[in-house]
Amino acid sequence: MQRPEKNPAGDAVPFRGGGFAPLKRRGAALAAFAVLIALWQAVVAFKFVNPLFLPAPTSIALALYAVAESGDLWRHLAASLYRIVTGWLMGTTAGLAAGFAIGLFGIARSIGVPLVSALFPIPKIALLPLFILWFGIGEPSKVATIALGVFFPTAVAAFGAVDNVPRSLIRMAQSFGVPARDIVWKVVLPGALPGILSGFRISASIALILVVAAEMINAQHGIGAMVLIAGNLMQTDQLLAGVVVLSVLGLLVASLLGWLERRLLHWR
Repeated sequence: MQRPEKNPAGDAVPFRGGGFAPLKRRGAALAAFAVLIALWQAVVAFKFVNPLFLPAPTSIALALYAVAESGDLWRHLAASLYRIVTGWLMGTTAGLAAGFAIGLFGIARSIGVPLVSALFPIPKIALLPLFILWFGIGEPSKVATIALGVFFPTAVAAFGAVDNVPRSLIRMAQSFGVPARDIVWKVVLPGALPGILSGFRISASIALILVVAAEMINAQHGIGAMVLIAGNLMQTDQLLAGVVVLSVLGLLVASLLGWLERRLLHWR
């Protein structure tokens, strides 16, 4: 424990070197959600808003229970999870390979940076009709859309993370004759890991967005298809039930990545 220092007058000086360490307030998030839901319920209960346009949280919960009890929710959720996981793994693997190559090799940097900069801004969902022509109307076109959307932020995050590893550490390892493979594995990768994991948070969110968009365009099953069908039938309670499922998925992904960061970055 840091002992308080004393100034020349003999008074204790409080420790000020906390380094902006984040302090967790375990109940803060739950309290914020509770207040938001209570306000939402009150607005609908006092008829400030038409329930058709904004159903009450209780109506959404009942609709979610009905969809889950019928088994439709699990079919939609299973289809979306398959597409998300498959597309994210493919895009992440390719993005990490490209990002490390751009960060480590001059020729790859010269080719990759302009190419990624030119293609990154293209809306990936706009390419879905083209992917349908290439891969067919089934799962490959949806997975390819997600994989392409995940690839670019992962490549940019990996390249930036590798580029930010202190060159002095790499030069020190080289001066001791450490093989290039060990330098990448033991110096570059640990130094780049925080930036890569931050990129995972962004790419996972993009995967969730793209799977919903892809399923709205052409799918019979999936959370996006569920939301689209409910919207077309003006079943806004089921529509928002699908949105709640997506929000819960986002929270679960964030929790999983937070756990991964604590396990892999415990040395920080």
